[in-house]
Amino acid sequence: MIYSLSGKLVHTESDLAVIECAGVGYACKTTFSTLQQIAGKSEVKLYTHLAVKEDAVELFGFATKEELKSFRMLISVSGVGPKAGLAILSACTPSQFALAVATGDTKAFTKIKGIGTKIAQRIVLELKDKVAKERSCRRSCHSPCGAWIYRGRSNVSYIKA
Repeated sequence: MIYSLSGKLVHTESDLAVIECAGVGYACKTTFSTLQQIAGKSEVKLYTHLAVKEDAVELFGFATKEELKSFRMLISVSGVGPKAGLAILSACTPSQFALAVATGDTKAFTKIKGIGTKIAQRIVLELKDKVAKERSCRRSCHSPCGAWIYRGRSNVSYIKA
């Protein structure tokens, strides 16, 4: 497994960033938000997910660990592949994604190209408990930006620290 890549940003496309590390260029499929964060930088670091299938090996790169965690949660859902995961995280931040799941907002997902009602419902159903657990674990952490607090099944608050 490749945890992360640090190196020179040599090329970008609409959904791809190529990072050169020790003379080797690694093509990482990525989200729009990651591309925005690394745009104009010469040296970058991406947290990665390596997907090995019988007909392909793909590398996915993300600017933050939170985006990587959200991507891994999404692709764990039955019927959601890497392409759909990238589309969702290109349309919303990891915090917006978590809030949509925690509140059961399937419309936030159906607005995204390629995500239908059944997949949106499955995302909410399968990830609601995972997101709640993730957010409740962070409740005790002190963050300069704030913290998510999950109370019960449908009450989510954002507290500014």
